[in-house]
Parts: sequence; C-alpha cells; structure tokens
Amino acid sequence: MNIPTSKSEQVKSRISPWLINIAYPFGSKIVLPFYFGSITINGQENIPKTDPVIIAPTHRSRWDALIVPYAFGRIVSGRDVRFMVTSSEMTGIQGWFIRRMGGFPVDIKRPGASSLEYSVEVLKQGEMLVIFPEGGIFRDTEVHPLKRGVARIALEVESQQPGCGMKILPVRIEYSQPFPSWGTDITVNISPPLDVATYDTTTMKRSSQKLTHDLESNLKRIFQGKLKQTVIQK
Repeated sequence: MNIPTSKSEQVKSRISPWLINIAYPFGSKIVLPFYFGSITINGQENIPKTDPVIIAPTHRSRWDALIVPYAFGRIVSGRDVRFMVTSSEMTGIQGWFIRRMGGFPVDIKRPGASSLEYSVEVLKQGEMLVIFPEGGIFRDTEVHPLKRGVARIALEVESQQPGCGMKILPVRIEYSQPFPSWGTDITVNISPPLDVATYDTTTMKRSSQKLTHDLESNLKRIFQGKLKQTVIQK
C-alpha cells in the first residue's frame, strides 16, 4: 500500500509487490544463508500481527536493511515493513532496493518535519515502521544513547489515535565480526513490545524521555536465553 502524500511532499515510500515476492524468498533461502555463516532469530513470537508498530533495532551494518525484512516481513508476519533510513544509505544498488521495499530517507543530523509527519501517517495506517534509534551505525556490541525521535513519533500517533494499539519493538542485531563478511554469523534478538498507551501523551517531553529510557533499557537487557529460537544455516 502506498501512503498518500501532498503534492509538495517529497518524502514517500512504496512497496513493490513483484520485487518483494521475488526478493524475500530468494534472499532468505539463497543469498543470506549462502553469504553468512548462520542467521539466528530469537523472539519472533513477539512480533505484533496487527496495529501500528515501530521496530527499533540496534544498527551495526548496512546489511541490517536487508536482515530486518527477513526477520519481520511478509514471510514471517504477513506484513510489509517501512523504513526510515539515513540519506547516506539510500545510494547505489542498496538504495534502489530499499526504495522499492518501503524505505524513505531522513537526514539524521537535521530531520525535517516532512519525514516525521510522514512516519506518523504511515503508523496511523496501521503499518510496521523500522527506525534505528541510535541514529547511525556502530561497530561494537554496546547499546549507544538513543535519539528521542522514536518515542516522539510513537507518542504523537497515540495522541492522534488513542487506543490504536501503538507498540515499539526493541530489537538487538549482532554480528560475529565488526565488519560483516563471508561466513559472518548473525543473531537477531526480538524483545516483547513496549505499549505506548501506558505513557502520558499530554506531557510529551517527559513521556518521550521516559519511553526512550525504557527502550534503551530493554535493548541493553535483551539476551537470547529467554526467547524462542529460529536458526537459518548453510
């Protein structure tokens, strides 16, 4: 589904059904298992099947933009994912694919109102939206301080559509090498979602700080021992 935008709006995303129907099976069964050593996904039972949800993963590699759809997308949840992606990553062949698989650009250093407004509209349509809350790629295993954009967008959706079921899904992506290459192992840990309805939307600043803190805390304590596991190996 394409989300409607105004004539002046430059930010938009699209889902290309033919590309997704080819790319998901081809990527999940051939490309990713062939290139990587193993892909372990823990906690897929925590993915909401309905209602708006922000998927909030740690960001460790440009490969994340391809790993996330295979962990959360149509084959797993029956839903397509939209992406808020840094402008610098929307280049080359990667950018071509991302744009046709639900991605749209944002300037992390100076996020424009159009990107934030479009994100709210995507979620009000009941979609899944991926936002990397750390604001950039980090090559270590630490959870870095989060930007407050995820919380602000989620709270804005909840304030405009009370009771819509808005959720934030903390996700930790880890690679066995800082710069993933042939044979690298990947682990994706998916935590139970945070329910945005439990935060007060009348005090946006305070609530966004609390929600951001809770998201960061969840990302730090995620570990695979308490999550159901799916392993894709060569």
